[in-house]
Amino acid sequence: MKKLLPAITVLLILSSCKSSKDYLSRRNEDRTLYDIVKQLNKRADDELATKALPEVYAQLQQTHLSKIDNYKQSQDLNRWDKVAGEYYVLQDFYNALINSSAAAKLVTPVNYQKEITTTQNASAETYFQSGVEYLNKNNWKDARKAYTYFKKADSWINDLKGSEAKMDTAKMNSIINVLISPVKDNSLYFNSSWSNNSFDFKSDNLPENLVRDLGGKTAGRYSARFYNSWQAERDSVSPDWIVDLTLREIDIPRPTIYNYTRNISKKIETGKDSTGKITYTTVNATLHIQRQSFTAKAAMDISITEPATRTSVLFDGFRDDYNWQQEVASYSGDNRALSSNDWNLINSRYNLPTKDDVLSELYKGIYPQVRNKISNAVDW
Repeated sequence: MKKLLPAITVLLILSSCKSSKDYLSRRNEDRTLYDIVKQLNKRADDELATKALPEVYAQLQQTHLSKIDNYKQSQDLNRWDKVAGEYYVLQDFYNALINSSAAAKLVTPVNYQKEITTTQNASAETYFQSGVEYLNKNNWKDARKAYTYFKKADSWINDLKGSEAKMDTAKMNSIINVLISPVKDNSLYFNSSWSNNSFDFKSDNLPENLVRDLGGKTAGRYSARFYNSWQAERDSVSPDWIVDLTLREIDIPRPTIYNYTRNISKKIETGKDSTGKITYTTVNATLHIQRQSFTAKAAMDISITEPATRTSVLFDGFRDDYNWQQEVASYSGDNRALSSNDWNLINSRYNLPTKDDVLSELYKGIYPQVRNKISNAVDW
């Protein structure tokens, strides 16, 4: 037993050293400080936590102050956000330490509230001045940047130097004029078996609907006013963006025909035997069913360009399918075997949709995709 005591003592010392190092080698160093404070709140005389706290706090303090020095050397506008973030971390350390009587006896934490206030003022002023600079460039692109910077300044100091009014001005100056051109039909559609009265994708119906649904000239929900071609010409509007829609494909095939049969059997009451018991007999019929069906397809491309710079803002494509099928039937055999559903098929007549019906269904599928794509493009 006496021989074991020195060995046990060595193990305890090694264990103590290892645990102390564990505090200093964790990946989440910030979390380590809070874990130490938590342990001290449970046991104020915890030897490992007591030894580790001063060193951990000093290391973390130096780490975050070094980051602050590096960020201050940057010319990026968001440097102050990063600086403030580091000061917030240091201030959280301060709050955690002064609120723990055990921890406060071991270290003297630094209060960084003054530095936080200074950083907030510097950040707000930097964003505000940048907003003024971009607003004075007097174009819609820079007005959007100005709005963002005034909003950032306002988030640091409420209504700094009238930043809210500046935001309104920037918002108004950021409004763009969007021209939605008539649909260009590049499809090779022809099918003489369909009626000629149809929705015309080359007409102004689609642009007019888009202009109306996107808000027209009110610039309400979006920082954009929308025009079709004749409206833009009437109001002498010079568009900032032009939306071109191209109908790339329309395919409405002739219906395919599929014939099949279904045999039907049913037991029916035929009377009673000499004992009064009900008698049944099996009757049979065959349904001769014909199914006609087709799948129509349409594809449309959207292109948004900025005419002033001849640059592409957006390009995308959309597809939609419309499925139609109907069945009719005749029968042979005993009609007493037929159900009400069978009779519905027998009495049915084909109601083939017109080309107008099909195109309208395809339009319903493609239209919201186009509208949402334009909506997302202007909603910055």
